[in-house]
Formats: sequence, C-alpha cells, structure tokens
Amino acid sequence: MAGVVIVGAGPGIGLSVARRFAAAGMPAGLIARTAASTGATRAALAATGVAVAEATADAGQDDQLTAALDSITGQLGPPEALIYNAGLIRHDRPGELSREQYVTAYAINVLGAMTAAAHLAPKMAAAGGGSILITGGMPVPEPAVTSLSLGKAGVRALTTLLASEYGPAGVHVATVTVADAVAPGGPFDPDRIAEEYWRLHTQGPDAWEHEVLFTGAEAPPVR
Repeated sequence: MAGVVIVGAGPGIGLSVARRFAAAGMPAGLIARTAASTGATRAALAATGVAVAEATADAGQDDQLTAALDSITGQLGPPEALIYNAGLIRHDRPGELSREQYVTAYAINVLGAMTAAAHLAPKMAAAGGGSILITGGMPVPEPAVTSLSLGKAGVRALTTLLASEYGPAGVHVATVTVADAVAPGGPFDPDRIAEEYWRLHTQGPDAWEHEVLFTGAEAPPVR
C-alpha cells in the first residue's frame, strides 16, 4: 500500500493522523522542523509495524521542504496521501508584527502547503491519484490572532485552487478546519480530528468533500 507523508508530524494532530493512517497499514513519511518531533512520532508508530521514513525541514523554506519530500519519496515512493499540518500559531493583533514576521508566518501557514502540493501532486496523479489534506482553522477571523487568521483564510482559498488544478487528475484536495484549540481528552481531541482526515482520504471521487468544519460535535458539519 502506498504511504502517507505528513508535513508537521509533531505532537497533536500530526501524531494522531500518523497513527490513524499507520493503523490501516500505510507506511509513513514524517517531516517536522526537528528530529525530536519526528523521532517521537516514529516511536509511537513502532507497534504498527509499518515502514517509517523521517526528514527535517522548515516548512516555510521551499528548498528545505522539497529536499525533505524528495528524501521521503525516495525511500517510500510517491504517497497516496499528503497531509500538510505545519503552522505557526501565535497571538498578534493587526500591525503588531513586522512585515517580515507576517511573511514568515504566511510562508509556513500557506505557501508551504502550495509547495508541497505542487511538488507531489503530479507524482501522485501518475501513480493513480490520492489525497492532499490540509489542516485549517479560524473559521471566523479574530484580531487577537491576526497572522494565523490570515494564514487559515489563505489555506481555504488554496484548497479551492488546488482542487481545481489537481482534482481532474484524480487527486482529492480538502481542508479540515478545526474550530478551536486542540487538546487531548476533550471535544477537540486530536484522535477524533484524525478520523476526519481518514474519512476524507477514503472517499470515492463521486463523494469528495473539500472542507470539513470540525466543531467538536459528534458529527462535524461538512460544507
């Protein structure tokens, strides 16, 4: 079975998604900023017995990200699923950050997803298709988290663009928009959220959804 590549494979959603896909027997390619993050996720997957490959990269730096993707696919082959879960989360109000800081946040929150998708989608299509799933958030922009609100708005637009570009080639592009802070044991438990990624990945083309809004309810509304 072709594998899953997770950009942002650290604790929280990244780890839970890795476990969920590995539970189905899918090899896992793990990319995070630090080896400590990928190593912890690798250890959590040990009991599944799936093949695991690791690489480190700053998702906001195209050269690092594409090199990491090439390293992973060189070991595991083109993935069946690409999960973009990298993000820069911080509290900032309009105008509080420098232009450079806003650009850095946007590069990680949005442009990294575009780079990863453009790099892998053609290979995925050539291998028979697959899914590209992006972690979204901030369904309602908030001034207290301006850079994140701008980034997540960009993710929603990017998903529409990527779905139009790669959908006809058999690649399902969708966003899981998480409406609140992720915390184990509560309504926004990452294991619950990971089930939405798996559900989207296993949808047939005639049932493809492009955004799931996860509100913490038992059955997240879909639109």
